[in-house]
Amino acid sequence: MARILIVDDSPSQLLGIKRIVEKLGHETLSAEDGAAGVEVAKQELPDLILMDVVMPNLNGFQATRTISKNAETAHIPIILVTTKDQETDKVWGMRQGAKAYVTKPIKEEELLKALQEFLPG
Repeated sequence: MARILIVDDSPSQLLGIKRIVEKLGHETLSAEDGAAGVEVAKQELPDLILMDVVMPNLNGFQATRTISKNAETAHIPIILVTTKDQETDKVWGMRQGAKAYVTKPIKEEELLKALQEFLPG
């Protein structure tokens, strides 16, 4: 079982992703924007982060860059989970340090595949 941080400013999206992740037997942590996501990542050191992109305060690209450049959190794989589906968004997200990119609406099997690829064990 892994500890997964879900960062999303939409309560309904957060709940939907949380249900999928917990159904798979993982523990979830959550944050409602990028700035809070960075703080929770530093404090809790989760096994993986599912990061929305369009959020207030610090967007997902900025939060991903901050987490992946910090020596304490750089090892944590980040999967961007977003409605932004342009190829340029995907390329930019990967440049910021994301390991994978899943578009909303989330297909459970696509999220499962991404989680399996980046979780230890």
